[in-house]
Amino acid sequence: MKFDRKKLTNQELLSFYKNLLLPRLIEEKMLILLRQGKISKWFSGMGQEAISVGTTLAMESDEYILPMHRNLGIFTTREIPLHRLFAQFQGKESGFTNGRDRSFHFGSKEHNLVGMISHLGPQLGIADGIALAHKLRKKKKTTLVFSGDGGASEGDFHEALNVASVWQLPVIFVVENNCWGLSTPSAQQFNFESFTQKGPGYGIKTKQVDGNNLLEVYHAISEVSKAIKKNNEPYLIECMTFRMRGHEEASGTKYYPDGLQDTWAKQDPVDNFEKYLVKEKILTKLIKEDIQTAIKSEIENGLKLATAEQSIAVSTEKELSDLFAPFDQKLTNPKRKKTAEKRFIDAISDGLRQSMEKYPEMVLMGQDIGKYGGVFKITEGFVDQFGEERVRNTPLCESAIVGSALGLSIQGIKSMVEMQFADFVTCGFNQIINNLAKIHWRWGQNADVVVRMPTGAGVAAGPFHSQSNEAWFFHTPGLKIVYPSNPYDAKGLLNAAIEDPNPYLFFEHKALYRAISQEIPDDYYTIEVGKAKLVTEGNDLSIITYGMGVHWAEKIIEQEGIQADILDLRTLLPWDKEAVSATVKKTNKIIILHEDCLTGGVGAELAAWISEHHFQDLDAPVMREASLDTPVPFAPSLEQNFLPKERFRVKLKNLMEY
Repeated sequence: MKFDRKKLTNQELLSFYKNLLLPRLIEEKMLILLRQGKISKWFSGMGQEAISVGTTLAMESDEYILPMHRNLGIFTTREIPLHRLFAQFQGKESGFTNGRDRSFHFGSKEHNLVGMISHLGPQLGIADGIALAHKLRKKKKTTLVFSGDGGASEGDFHEALNVASVWQLPVIFVVENNCWGLSTPSAQQFNFESFTQKGPGYGIKTKQVDGNNLLEVYHAISEVSKAIKKNNEPYLIECMTFRMRGHEEASGTKYYPDGLQDTWAKQDPVDNFEKYLVKEKILTKLIKEDIQTAIKSEIENGLKLATAEQSIAVSTEKELSDLFAPFDQKLTNPKRKKTAEKRFIDAISDGLRQSMEKYPEMVLMGQDIGKYGGVFKITEGFVDQFGEERVRNTPLCESAIVGSALGLSIQGIKSMVEMQFADFVTCGFNQIINNLAKIHWRWGQNADVVVRMPTGAGVAAGPFHSQSNEAWFFHTPGLKIVYPSNPYDAKGLLNAAIEDPNPYLFFEHKALYRAISQEIPDDYYTIEVGKAKLVTEGNDLSIITYGMGVHWAEKIIEQEGIQADILDLRTLLPWDKEAVSATVKKTNKIIILHEDCLTGGVGAELAAWISEHHFQDLDAPVMREASLDTPVPFAPSLEQNFLPKERFRVKLKNLMEY
């Protein structure tokens, strides 16, 4: 193995050696602790340390790195205190996740690190967002993100590289090619010789380096980072290496062909760099012993502190309160009394525009939302007012864009992502469920993202442009969900959602866009999140609903001459238990109505809660009505049969007569 020191001094080379040796010695110790049952799992990076250490040394300390589970050397080179690192491995409170996530599944804003989740690929889109923040702020900074060769088979890899290229983002994608995805060899993962062949297809420059050669990795990343700062463009770097141990220790390495590990052992990054330093008379036996003694002592001291720490004291209150970043909503009233009649769609556009004015760095992202103004024209004229940098047309890649929104949040920038149709959110599901919803609870990073969801049927658009899918997210802790039924609420709740530094799904019914209008304030205002509203009042029974259901309920009770409370939930997470309790106690008869399918819908949770907490107040069974448990059909007659309006009318009469 050849080493080219270039202009590095002897002292710098010795420092590099210390950084390279530290993760190796930590891992040797961790393997002992694993066998002793003192840690539960270990993902080995042995033999791959040069990549982690070399890339980190080449990056500036305030530049973000997004590592994977074999990148212990990144965490140590960023000088994370060892006792905190070991506490993280042991699930102790002084770790980075309060015992909620394991090993390297954490980030640290202090060290400019964003840790992975188990799903391989989503980190790449987050890196795009961090890099976009640098570009928007005109900062000469680079972001570096890792993928394994196996993880590069995920669609997130394609999406993130494509976005980075189209937007010319200052990000380095490092593929740590260790030739195996658990037991699957590269030949069964992809059909090309090198990842350098993929770059040109995206319009991205590429480079392959020997990932076991510390200096080659360091110089390559240094040069590429310098080029990125000059030209503002992404790079794809392939680091060739080999995983010497199992995917994780329990899986072993029996699937490796005989002799393969012996061959790669000759390329060991620590041994070879050590031999080079000895040959250059930089590392003597005495210096080596001193370095090893000092590192081992540091490891033992860190372990002693972590091991002495008590197990985490369980607090249910803390577990629940840490779901969201702290935020005390303060309602904003309109400055003037001036109002205008606005349609549902105009109210949303109005709120979005005023929020963009209120937050000068806020970014909007979505398909066709630029000059075209979006398929529903909500952002029409926004590019002229705010510019293309802040109102960004995106490629067709929901996952990378939601990931980018989280990356912007990590840099303190608010964002709104428009799903062209709520149905398309499935393509960004992982980012919403496993990143936006969990990241604050895991390691304290908020997700300041609003995802707008044009939803609902009744427009003869068929099964892929008509779904009501709020229940998919209603079951996910860490998300807030609002679903307004009228223009006034739409504007006020959208502004409130954007103010809150936590992740929101904002559902807006497409069939209401141009169908209803209302006098609403011209000025900016907000509405209390989590607060339901009585739309009508009556003593016969209570209808609990939201969105389009409010309008169905109003029309039908008028036609049937029923005096009912119609409670518009407005917010689905968190939903207003006090308002629900009050209307149950008042009328003692409850029916829950929503457009989403019946089974597993929001109404099921409300019905169960009412039955559990207000059984003694009920004069009849809690009833529900919703759409059929089928996909949404296209033909108007079938669609009307799918929707719950007429079945609701029948059930409402039955409840009256009970």
